[in-house]
Amino acid sequence: MNKKNIRGRIHNAMYQNIRKKGYVAPVDVLMDIGVLSKQDYENWRFGKVTFLEKVCKGNLRKLSQILREMRLYAVQNNLKPSWTFYHRWGKNKSRKLRFSKSNDEKIEYHYATHFVDTEKVHQLRSSSSQQSSRTAQVDTGA
Repeated sequence: MNKKNIRGRIHNAMYQNIRKKGYVAPVDVLMDIGVLSKQDYENWRFGKVTFLEKVCKGNLRKLSQILREMRLYAVQNNLKPSWTFYHRWGKNKSRKLRFSKSNDEKIEYHYATHFVDTEKVHQLRSSSSQQSSRTAQVDTGA
């Protein structure tokens, strides 16, 4: 896969996630572009995998390129970076999950940073609350 092709796939994945949820996470993009399977992601979240990069398809250089491209897209589209604590699912929930083989603080930060479109989040919340009030009116016969 060439650089231009992967850039387009990353941008599309980011756009689609933001459109749907108002934010995008690196793990979502990795799954959307086929670098990380949903099963491998879940195994990592449950602590069955020591670090996320271990189950990603591709080398560390490719993963670094993907994260860098995500940050560039975020800057170009005025997305707000938001660090997120990733904890283990299931038992021992307070245990912080590891993303990288090196466990380098900067790399870990990049994997754990979501990008938020604050306007889209506001629109989605407004739409959701309007939908809830319409549903409540129907349920009560109003």
